[in-house]
Amino acid sequence: MGPGFYVIAILGCADGSAGCTPVATLSTRYESRQACLAATPAALNENGDFDYPTLYAQCRPAKAPAAERAPRPAPQGTLQG
Repeated sequence: MGPGFYVIAILGCADGSAGCTPVATLSTRYESRQACLAATPAALNENGDFDYPTLYAQCRPAKAPAAERAPRPAPQGTLQG
């Protein structure tokens, strides 16, 4: 089973594909890798204002925000002080 959703990361590269640095992670979540990949050209066009000679858009698996994760059960036992 794969991740719950994907996000698009924008990478800025100083020298072609070498030395790329993440410059933004977009907040839109995609339920499949295919949907994410289909959205990357538009995302790159809308987020191309970073000062790098080359920009790439990359789909990455994302973790659910803390509020959306299942709560952890309380630890068993007692605290001793």
